[in-house]
This record gives sequence, C-alpha cells and structure tokens, in this order.
Amino acid sequence: MGMTVSLGSRYNHGMSNAALSAIFEQMADVMEILGEDRFRINSYRKVARVIAETPTDVRVLLEGGQLADMPGIGKSTLAKIDEFVKTGVITAHQELLARIPPSLLDLLRIPGVGPKSVKTLHQELHVGSIADLKQALDDGLVETLPGFGAKKAAAIRRGIEFLEQAAGRIRLDQAVAAAQLVVAYLQGLPGVDRVVPAGSLRRCAETIGDVDILVVGWGLPHQDPSGPRDRWGKPHPTNEPTPEQIIESFTKAPFVERVLGAGGTKGSAIIRTETTPVQVDVRVVPPESLGAALQYFTGSKAHNVRLREIAIKAKLKLNEYGLFQGDKMAAGATEEEIYEKMGLDFVDPLLREDRGEIQAARNHTLPQLVRLQDIRGDFHAHTTATDGSASLEEMAQAAKERGYEFLCITDHSQSTVIANGQSPQRLARQIEQIHKLNAKLKGITLLAGAEVDILAGGALDFENELLADLDFVIASIHSALGSPRERVTTRTLKAMDNPYVTCIGHPTGRVIGYREAMDLDLPAVIEHAAQTNTALEVNADPSRLDLKDVHCKMAIEAGVKLALGTDAHSTASLALMPFGVATAARGWATQADVLNALTLPKLQSWLTTKRP
Repeated sequence: MGMTVSLGSRYNHGMSNAALSAIFEQMADVMEILGEDRFRINSYRKVARVIAETPTDVRVLLEGGQLADMPGIGKSTLAKIDEFVKTGVITAHQELLARIPPSLLDLLRIPGVGPKSVKTLHQELHVGSIADLKQALDDGLVETLPGFGAKKAAAIRRGIEFLEQAAGRIRLDQAVAAAQLVVAYLQGLPGVDRVVPAGSLRRCAETIGDVDILVVGWGLPHQDPSGPRDRWGKPHPTNEPTPEQIIESFTKAPFVERVLGAGGTKGSAIIRTETTPVQVDVRVVPPESLGAALQYFTGSKAHNVRLREIAIKAKLKLNEYGLFQGDKMAAGATEEEIYEKMGLDFVDPLLREDRGEIQAARNHTLPQLVRLQDIRGDFHAHTTATDGSASLEEMAQAAKERGYEFLCITDHSQSTVIANGQSPQRLARQIEQIHKLNAKLKGITLLAGAEVDILAGGALDFENELLADLDFVIASIHSALGSPRERVTTRTLKAMDNPYVTCIGHPTGRVIGYREAMDLDLPAVIEHAAQTNTALEVNADPSRLDLKDVHCKMAIEAGVKLALGTDAHSTASLALMPFGVATAARGWATQADVLNALTLPKLQSWLTTKRP
C-alpha cells in the first residue's frame, strides 16, 4: 500500500522543530519538578506547542524574522531558539538538567505520573529512578504520601507495568519519520532501483518494533557470463555496487548511531531521528524475488503462517525467495502473482493480521478499503479560540488546499480550562463568525461544531439550546479517566442519549505509550452507538489512533459510522489524516462506513437523522 512512507507529511518539515519543542517541554518539566515559577513553566509549554505545530522549519522563520511575531515567542525565548539553531543546544536547558538526577525524568514516562508527583516522590522518598519507585511501592511508602493513597499507588504500579510492556516500541509516526530518512538516503545511492518499506510499518500498525526496508539494486545482468557473480550466483554488473556495498553505505550513513550487524545482504542499525532512536533493518533482494520478500517481511507472522499452510496443501513452497513448485519458481517478482497462484485475491497489507482476510480472499469478498482520496473533510479541528495556533480563516484555507469540501471546527468547551475552553457566550459568537465566513468562502464550507466535555454524571458541558445551533457535536471525556468501568461506561452511554451528540471523541481516551485506555465496556458503547445513531471517532493523531483498528471493525460490524478527525491544533496537523484512514482501513472500513467520504449535501442530510 502506498500509504506508508508518504504518511504524515507533517514530519517532513523541519525535524529540528520536533527536537526544539521537546527541549522546551523538558525545560518546563524540570522547572516544575524544581518548584519554579508557574508563569515561566506555562510559557515554555506554550512555546513547545507552537513550535511543534509550526509547519515551517524554525531555521527559516528565524532567518526571515517571522519567529518574533509568533505567539509566546519573546526576546528571551528567541535568544534560546537562536542558540539552538546555531549550536544544537540551549545552555539554560543543560543547566536545568544538571540540577536533577538524569534518571528522574524517566519517571515522567510512567502513565499518570506528572512533574508534581515526581517532585513529591523525589523530595519525600528520595526516589530518583523507576527502580527506586518500584522499591518504594513494594515497601508501601508511596501510598503514605500526601495526595497519593493506595489507589494512586496501584495506578502507578500499573503504569510501570504498562511502560515496561511498551518498551522498545515506537509510534507509527516515529517509524514513518525514520523510514523517510533512510529511504531518501538509499534512493540516492548509485545502482539502487527501488526502495520499499515492509514489516509492521507497511501494515500501518499503531506501534512498531523495528523498521524493515527492502532494496532492489541493479537489475540487468552482466553480458559476459564469465564476469563477476553476486551472492545469488547471478552475473553482476561491474559498474554497479554489490549488495555488500549497498549495506556498507547504509551502515556508514550520517544518521546511524550504532551498527547492530552487517552482512552480505542485510544491515541492521540504530538510527537517530530528531525525536527517538529507531532500529532499522535493510535487506537487498534480487528483483525476481521482490514480491516474495515483500510479502514475507511485511507479515504479519499469523498471516504468513496461514499462507504457508495453503502452499503446503497445494504441494508448493513459499518463502522470502519465491513460491516454488519443486525446484521451479512459480512466482516471486510481485505479491499479486503469489496470491493469484495460491487461488487468492490480493490482500492489502493493512488487512494481513489473520482476522478473516484469507477466507475473504478465497471467497472474493475482501472489502474495497477506504482511501485517503475518498476523504472529503475533517471532523476535529481547533483554532485560536481555544488552544489552537491558527484562526478560522487560516484553518479553512489549509483545508481547502487539501482538497476538502468541509472542515468542522470543534474548539473545547468551558470545563477544559487548561485548553482555554469556550464559554457559551464565546461559542455563540464563534458560530456567528463561522456563518459569516461561509458567506465569503469559496470551495470550502466550515461546519460549526464543538468538542464538548462529558461531565462526571454523563451530562454535557453546554445546554441543549446551544448544542442545537451546532452542525456537529463531539462529546469527549477529558477528566477522571481512571474511574471504574461502570462509571466511565455510563458517562459515555448517557452522552450518546443526547439527541445533539453527533460523535464520541477519542472514545477510550488512550495515549499510546503514555496513558492506558479507560476501562470502558466497548461492546456496550458500540451497541448503544448503533441504537442512538451516534458516530464514533477515529482520532488520527498518531499518539491516539482511537478508536483502534480492532474496535473499528467491531463498530462497522454493528452498523456504526466512523468519523475521522485529526484533532488538529494547527494547519500542519491537518496532514495527520492518513494515520486515521489507515487505522479505519485496518478495521475493514469502506467509504460507506466513514462519514468523511460523504459529499457535503449527503453529510448534512445524515446529520439530521438523530436530531429531534
């Protein structure tokens, strides 16, 4: 599928933005642990967010003088950014890090443990590492701290277990960034004909262990049969690099931090991106085996086991070199011919998880998956009215440039104070602004919406009288996510009973690698969504991907519509949509299952079906 390395074009712009944003975020964390000025802490967090969501590399903005005009960027901050651009470091950041044990920051990776908790743990129990914290938990000391208690101690213990289970895996967007870096480098090598990502990245799994990349080098054999031979015994063109040379070039690339292994056709290394270290495995394959290698190394393991079982029953042998009948290769150059020779329709990489796709391929009943080109709009976007960095007009223009017919503006409601949530009066004024702006806009329509908090008892943050004036209402839980199963489920079910709630936003509340999903009774939620004609969001932010793929499949089978939203807080974040599309497609979603694929008139008609 062509949705892998091109995924998330947001990450092509200034990778230095991500690194700089992380530095300011870490400075704020350290300052909070040290108990320093709250104003400066909040200002650094705002700077971190602004930089992360800025589509243009900070170097370009600094040189052009535009950086000083951006929100939150004062003289002091500007000087720090200038220092980072020139030297790669910020002295103030280094000085802050020197004031705490390095391992103390690891505590912030534990779900539910923030800087305030770290400060208390460090000051009261002298906890300086995750190992120290585990010992303090075992000794029963954590629950004795003010503001902690047995419940929070148990949650921290679960968080450590969750973190340890996720160790070594990275998010899909981080894998994409690494793959883009390596693919671009390999494509620039002489003699390389094709570079193709494989593995779980090609399947767009939500987390990735390591990035697999296949390389096809030279394609034409040497004319002289007595000439040099490659590792597979074929004549090798004397003027092209050997597989060993391609692997050597990869292992010596400037982004390689540590070489794990290098042989004749495979190299493995830890590479350093601007955000995280990533293991990348590169394999050189002959052109006649590319399809077989791509199929084999894409996986999943369960899918491949099923294929090999079919091959054995047909007296065939399937491996990474090809599909063989005895000693004769029956197929290998393309994946399509391998599936065809085995009596199967081609299975999209997104579906290769052994979830019924083999039987569907045999019965010719595979779905026509939703594609990025089917998407006509985005249902989840924030503006400067709350915690976004772009105005209504800027978001509308960016959506239009993406070819969208519509964009739904869903700024936060009043209870989300940290995100500058809107009061009823401010939302009413925004609705008027959207209507006036639509009268001027050409080629794009803004839908007036809101991301409305589901309160503790299941009530909504705004009255129905105001909700009735909105085109689209996302109801989301942002507080007390650790509540018992019955409580969070009841909150969600009650919200869906409201006739003005169009969609439940990021239904499980998870943040990949950081926060576990709520203990939500998803079958009950999906059943009630079907009964109330409420859509469920697929949040396309790669740190969420919520609903996840298997839950998308459950929703689709129940007849529930999916609403894809980037949760964009900037114009650049609108580019996250491919992650949501891939997640929905992994759940077997077709155009008919996704509200974003409707034309605006059909969408507007659907939106009236639930309302009184």
